[in-house]
This record gives sequence, C-alpha cells and structure tokens, in this order.
Amino acid sequence: MSRVGSTVVSLPRRRVLAMAAALGLAWPLRAGARQTGIGDAAPQQFSFDLLTEEMRALAAQPWAPGPQVQGFLADLDYDDYRLVQFRPDRQRWSEPESAFRLGAFPMGWLFKEPVHLFEVSGGMAQELRFTTEDFEYLNDLGTRIPPLTDMPGVAGFRLHHPLNRPDVMDEVVAFIGASYFRALGQGSAYGLSARGLAVNTATAAGEEFPRFSRFWIERGATEATVCAALESRSVTGAYRIVIRPGAATVMDVTARLFFRRDVEELGVAPLTSMFLFSEKNRAEFDDFRPNVHDSDGLRIARADGGVIWRPLNNPPRLTGSYFPETAPRRFGLHQRDRRFESYQDAEAQYHRRPSLDVEPLGDWGQGFVRLVEIPSDQEANDNIVAYWVPAEPARAGQAREFAYRLHWGDLPLDPQAQIAHVAETRAGHGGYSGLRGTENLRKFVVDFRGGVLARLDPGAPVQPVVTVSNGALVSTTVQHIAETGVWRVAIDVTADDDAVVELSVHLAGFGRKLSEDWLYQWINAT
Repeated sequence: MSRVGSTVVSLPRRRVLAMAAALGLAWPLRAGARQTGIGDAAPQQFSFDLLTEEMRALAAQPWAPGPQVQGFLADLDYDDYRLVQFRPDRQRWSEPESAFRLGAFPMGWLFKEPVHLFEVSGGMAQELRFTTEDFEYLNDLGTRIPPLTDMPGVAGFRLHHPLNRPDVMDEVVAFIGASYFRALGQGSAYGLSARGLAVNTATAAGEEFPRFSRFWIERGATEATVCAALESRSVTGAYRIVIRPGAATVMDVTARLFFRRDVEELGVAPLTSMFLFSEKNRAEFDDFRPNVHDSDGLRIARADGGVIWRPLNNPPRLTGSYFPETAPRRFGLHQRDRRFESYQDAEAQYHRRPSLDVEPLGDWGQGFVRLVEIPSDQEANDNIVAYWVPAEPARAGQAREFAYRLHWGDLPLDPQAQIAHVAETRAGHGGYSGLRGTENLRKFVVDFRGGVLARLDPGAPVQPVVTVSNGALVSTTVQHIAETGVWRVAIDVTADDDAVVELSVHLAGFGRKLSEDWLYQWINAT
C-alpha cells in the first residue's frame, strides 16, 4: 500500500520491484514490514565508554566516506522533499506513559548519507528501522514510492515532549544534517542551531563538516540521553548529550575527540544563526519589517564578571572577530528584543526565536571566542557562526575532551544585575542629525538600560569610555533620555576607505564600571 495524501492506492508486486530498482535500493524488499520499527539484529551492549573506544580506534584508520543513497531518493529536490512527512501515527515510543516520542526525517534532497538510530534500554542497544510506510507522500509523489520497503537509514530525528502543555507532545529538539541540531524552550519557535564541531571554518584550509552518522537514544521520565558517533576526514568523536526540556531547555554535552590530521582551527560548541538587518543597517533593505534576524548579538560573560555585548552585523565582506578569553563563564548568540512590534512578522515570529548560551564545564583555559559574519541578502541564509577556539591547535594523534552545557530559550536578563545592558544599537551618517555628513564619518548610538544606572539622577557624573582602533574618534556625547529611561552614548568616528574599525564603549562612574562593554566592527566600505 502507498499513501498519497489521504488516498490509499494499491500497487502490484511488479510495480513495487520496478520502483525498488529505480530507487537503487540494495536492501531486501519485505512485505509486511515491522510496525514496531525494531530491527532484526539482536540487541548489542552499549555504553558511552564503549562508543568512545570505538571512535578512538576508528581515528587510527584511514577516512572513508559513507555510502550515499542512489536512484529516486538521491534525485529528490527541495520541492519533492517538502512533500515527504513523517506520519504522526508512526512515532516511536507512542505508549501513553512515555515522556518522549521520536520521529524521523527522510533521506533525500541535501541528505544523501544514511543515519542509523538505536534505542538504548538497560545497557542494550536495538536498531530502530524505518520503512516507506512511516512517511506520508503528498500530491502524486506517493505513486513513485515502493510500499512496505525498508529504508537504508534516515536523515535525522526529532524528539517530542510535553514542553508547553502537559497534554500536547511538542517538538523539542531536532538532529538533522552533518552535526547540526536545534532545540526549543517554552514558547520558542525554531531559530538558530548548534553543531557538534566546526573544523577550519572560514580559513584557507577550507571548511570540513563532520557528521553524526549514528545515534543511540535513551528515554527517561524527565530527560533523554543521546549518544552520537561523529566522523570526518580529520577527526572522529563520541558525544553524549543529556536533554532536559523546560522553560529553558538544557543540554549537558560531553565531546571526546580523536584527531586523524592536524586541524588549522578547531571550533568547539559552534553556534549558527541568521542576521539580515536591524535598526543600524535597515537602510540597505527595502522591507516593511524593522528587524529581520534570529539573533541580534554575541554575549560573552567573562571570568572576571564583566560582560561583552557585540551586536551582530551583515558585513559587505566575510569577516572574523576573535575575543581572547581565559575560562569564560558563558558565551552565546542572543535574541534580546522580544517585542513583536520590533519585527512585525506574524509568520516568521522572530520575537520568539530562542537565545542559546554555551556554559563551559570545567576549566577550558585560554582561547578565543570567534565570531564569523558572512554577507547575505536573504533571510534564508545562516550567515553567523560563533564558537570556542582553544589556544593550542589540535594535532594528529591527539585526543581532546570538552564538557559544556547548552541553554536554549528566552534567557531573560537578570533584573538584579548591577551593570546596565545594551538595549539598542543604531547607526547612520555622522555629523548633525538631518544634515549629510562627510562620506567617511559615521555615527553610532548606543542605549544602555538597567543596573545601577537606572537608579541614578539624570545629572549624575556618568562618563563614556570609548576606544577606536584603526579609525579616529571625532566626538562623544552621553545623556539620559527621560522618555525611555536609557542612558545614550553617541559617537562620531572617521576612517579611511575600506578600513576595518574596531569600536568599544562602556559607561563608568563612582570608580566602577556601570555597563556592559559594547563592541562593534565597522567596515568603511564607501
């Protein structure tokens, strides 16, 4: 039987065999494929330590690319792929007492290498198998799919859990494509993603995209544990990810890495997001929406208690910024503005996109938080990457282990914080408002809100501390804005054509720092 939307069509056996040949399927056709989705092989003993040793041994072997599906599945384009959906009535773990349910993503389009899933229970792992009957094929696509046929693997999986209401199984996390995954906190809509590892991102060596080839999933009453095998030309890895859904969904990640080759730049706990425009560069886009972005800033909580806020940018050319840190407390990509009015997008719901923090567990020592910003003219493109770069490069034959905690959700600011946060960044032509300034003069306006500043009189002796690298500071003003309660710093900066200018602003007074450090990179591409 093959499903075409809500219509059921019977197909003769010879049609099934012909379709299988067209698909290039190398696995046997089985009439009456298992409804439970459990494979035929006997359960195997499994633990994270066993996986670790397997990946350590694999790193000593030459890299070999995995098999790719052939035939029809390989030919599915974007439009075809959108017509394939996992059937809700085929979710695994659908018994009423289960706190989690599992669905799969089909292979095809960009996802041509099979991913294998295993369920872990009592220290034993059993493969989860999927068939063509697990998916629904809309329009006429169903007439081209052989029924009751084992699939060679899947593209990834999603987990459902009663995140927002106890009687609704919401999707809470999805793993699909290379080592990408993303998650939701309460009230969130999907936005930015995390990855298992970044290798040589935006370097002359050329980026490598390790992939999770196998997953082992164990469900509990309040958390799910996912182990994964990471493979690429330069590195193998064993990952354990403990997922605890909630107001902020938390993941405890342990990554054990084994290097086949030297890596020019290792990116640990990489995050990927989208920034198209905001108030500071909206003039470049003819769009009714005031802001279009999944994240609006990089936040770094430093070991000394200070906080860096780096507004994101859509630069004229690819750029990279390195922030030297020793044992940072957190870093992440945030969506600070939660007002619908700031986005005016009822479909994309950008005001609900989650923020994501990386909290290192243990001492990560010296290194850098790197921010990569890629020019983009479409909101469909992920053009922002952030990750941790250890000070010591990874070399062939080495093993490294990193532990960290991911926090997904609104991640609201601490109302008891003593330092003010950056509430808004704006930019425009320099000089007097309403008058066209010189070509190389740029004005930046930074609003600070909260902390001790919120309790100061408008005439308090608050001083802006400004630094400019590779440019010149022309003027600085600071004032309290009574209408909004913010303290506003405005600076005019000039620079040579095509200069890359690094800017820093914070507020100080009474012998102490009163705000976050606002950092920004301006490329004077006039």
